[in-house]
Amino acid sequence: MRAVVQRVASASVTVDGKVISSISKGLMVLIGIGSDDTPADIDILSNKILSLRVFSDASGTMWKKSVKDISGEVLCVSQFTLMANTSKGNKPDFHRAMSSESSRQFYSAFLGKMRQLYVADRIQDGQFGAMMDVTLTNEGPITFTLDSRKFEYVTPMTHNNGGRKVEKPLKPGNSTLTPVDLEIASDP
Repeated sequence: MRAVVQRVASASVTVDGKVISSISKGLMVLIGIGSDDTPADIDILSNKILSLRVFSDASGTMWKKSVKDISGEVLCVSQFTLMANTSKGNKPDFHRAMSSESSRQFYSAFLGKMRQLYVADRIQDGQFGAMMDVTLTNEGPITFTLDSRKFEYVTPMTHNNGGRKVEKPLKPGNSTLTPVDLEIASDP
């Protein structure tokens, strides 16, 4: 899963000329779901989004507070284009994106997890699969990209072998979200 997280003063989603969701101070989050994403990816991203310290404290010191700490709101919008491969040619390749119906269920499970971890009515979303107009006022601007599979292409230093650095890839952690949780979260 991939996310683009923006700190906003406000954000809204409009479909067919009608505002369907809006937030005040908080985070605007675009979510891309990959074909091989699992409940572990939901756990990783939902926890990171809600815990990321991108707000100032009372004294104005940056990077001290999360959206939960400030009682902010979160507006999530599913965006399959975040999974595009643009390495060859000029036409984006979306084969890494999860299929539409599976993605709809997975995105619903992601929203369910976000609402479970925070205050449910502070998590808003757009309209899955619709052509949406997304409007926001980015504060800063402060924008981050998050990827639940970062461990697949980042190799941390593990030890020094006779003056030569040896690297080992990170392994994914265990998920606390089960397939049953996916079914429950996707229930309307």
